[in-house]
Amino acid sequence: MNHPSATPAGGRNAAVLALCQGLFTCAISIDLTLTALTGWQLAPDKALATLPFALITVAGAVVTWFAAFLIQRLGRRWSFVLGAASCAVGGLVSVWSVFHGQFWTFCAGTALVGVFQAFAQYYRLAAADAVSEAAKSRAISTVLAGGVIAALVGPALAAWSKDWFSAALFAGAYLVVAAMGLLSMLVLILFYRDQVDSAAPAASVAADAAPARPLAVIARTPVFMASVANNVAGSMVMMFIMTAAPLAAVACHHGIDDGAAIIQWHLVGMYAPSFFAGRLIQRFGLGSVLLAGLGMNLGCALIAMVSTTLPAFYVALLLLGVGWNFMFVGGTTLLAQSYTPAERAKTQGLAELMRYAATALATLGAGPLLARFGWETLNAAILPVLLLSALVTARWMLAQRAARAPLVAGLR
Repeated sequence: MNHPSATPAGGRNAAVLALCQGLFTCAISIDLTLTALTGWQLAPDKALATLPFALITVAGAVVTWFAAFLIQRLGRRWSFVLGAASCAVGGLVSVWSVFHGQFWTFCAGTALVGVFQAFAQYYRLAAADAVSEAAKSRAISTVLAGGVIAALVGPALAAWSKDWFSAALFAGAYLVVAAMGLLSMLVLILFYRDQVDSAAPAASVAADAAPARPLAVIARTPVFMASVANNVAGSMVMMFIMTAAPLAAVACHHGIDDGAAIIQWHLVGMYAPSFFAGRLIQRFGLGSVLLAGLGMNLGCALIAMVSTTLPAFYVALLLLGVGWNFMFVGGTTLLAQSYTPAERAKTQGLAELMRYAATALATLGAGPLLARFGWETLNAAILPVLLLSALVTARWMLAQRAARAPLVAGLR
């Protein structure tokens, strides 16, 4: 997936980060598959059973802001190694906790995996920052493509390893989580190298010379607002529907295995487009791909509101996954264009914190809203979010067109 405007080092680092993305996706999918069940097994009060699962997201949300500044201070390579180390330690703590029946140390283990998640979210941005503007979307797609196989392999690894130790159900799966963290550390230490941001030296020098803008000023720019509209809203909508889908499928008289298959199909939709999303952006333009992603999310909602048949679930969740991918790759490309190197840490930190907070709210709210209002109403609830995202994206597109107009007039 190299591009002519990408440096060899930038292309190599993107490939390394794609491998790390795959290892991360394997680790986190194992944790997400089994943590609620393990929590139920260990919790002294069954009302606390979902706490270890929630701590993955909560720890990630708390750490993501600080991770951005640590990356700026320590460099990406060793910051990413530190994040991977937290996964290795968290996996081992989880293994020990399952063997000894310790709920609270198990919570600490899952929280450490959440720390890993916070650092891993910067893989795609690290790849984007290391190449020219024309190559950013391809670099982001390359990294996300690393999750394609892992998204399917992770749950299978969880099922295969959970019975390794007859005396401690699920302990083997968390040993695999620790192994994913150790492998990530090894890959980063051996193959990843920090490099100067961007392949456009003159632009970089000018950006470095300019004073850093206040965060409030950056947050009001059309490009940052459009990045938030797609990254934050896209992830929020995706988690909102994905969390409720297996429960809704069962409520609509489909089997538990059907619910799991629907999510696997959704995961294919999430990651498979990464092989070509960057090329689509270069061919049709960033705005067109973002609007296509919004349209696919709209299609998901409309299909789910019209039918609850099993094929409808499959098609809706597939569209949701592809729509998320287009919005996420496009939104991340916009985010990488919204700051100078001096503004990178605080801008990335704010954007990722907002995305985590919205995703956490969507995850927590999906179940109760489904139980009270039903699947059709749940899908209808995302329509205002999609409309707002479309309006903000259209505003950025108009601002881009207005900025290009004097240049086009000058060429005539």
